[in-house]
Amino acid sequence: MRDAVVLTGVVLQAQPISEYDKRVVILSRERGKITSFAHGARRQNSPLLASTNPFVFGTFSLYEGKNAYTLVSVQTADYFEKLSAAQPGVYYGFYFLELASVFAQENLEASGTVDLIYVALRAVLNGKMNLNLIRGVYECRLLFESGFYAPPDEQGTLDQSTWYAMRFCCASSFPKLFSFTLSEKAEKEFTEEVRKRLKHYAEGPLKSLRIIDEFS
Repeated sequence: MRDAVVLTGVVLQAQPISEYDKRVVILSRERGKITSFAHGARRQNSPLLASTNPFVFGTFSLYEGKNAYTLVSVQTADYFEKLSAAQPGVYYGFYFLELASVFAQENLEASGTVDLIYVALRAVLNGKMNLNLIRGVYECRLLFESGFYAPPDEQGTLDQSTWYAMRFCCASSFPKLFSFTLSEKAEKEFTEEVRKRLKHYAEGPLKSLRIIDEFS
């Protein structure tokens, strides 16, 4: 009998594939983005029913196949169930998952990105930082974690607060990442600078971003 592979991470996507099954994309610390199939997960009495939804963090036990995994059990650490009532915050949450999926790769560990998603969702629920700035911080750190961005060594023409924020986003520990504020001017410059870099690596409009733009 095969031994199960045990991975820790977060559910990025889940979709029905038959009357009772789900296709579940997980971002794992150990193996990056993986695709798995959860048989019977849509049955009302299935232990996988609640644990195979987006935003679920936990430990996933799977059997490895040739092209995909079979999910057999989940030890859930956090469901983020309160996020569904956070409007429009939940749409930012879906954007974080979708963007992480764009950058994630198979067989490339993703501990930093998993931690980033977790603290970003916590920041949305906390409500102390505005959603636009949370998004900018998330995008900046994701670019850094993915190896596509390094903060500028010199301030140049940037506002000092903008320059500091860009450096802080790359150097801060995750628990402190969403702990600062910017003036309206500096926030605008910061988010514009980050998105200028982001568009080179995230091609095409993301579905979740279109929804966010409707609220802007």
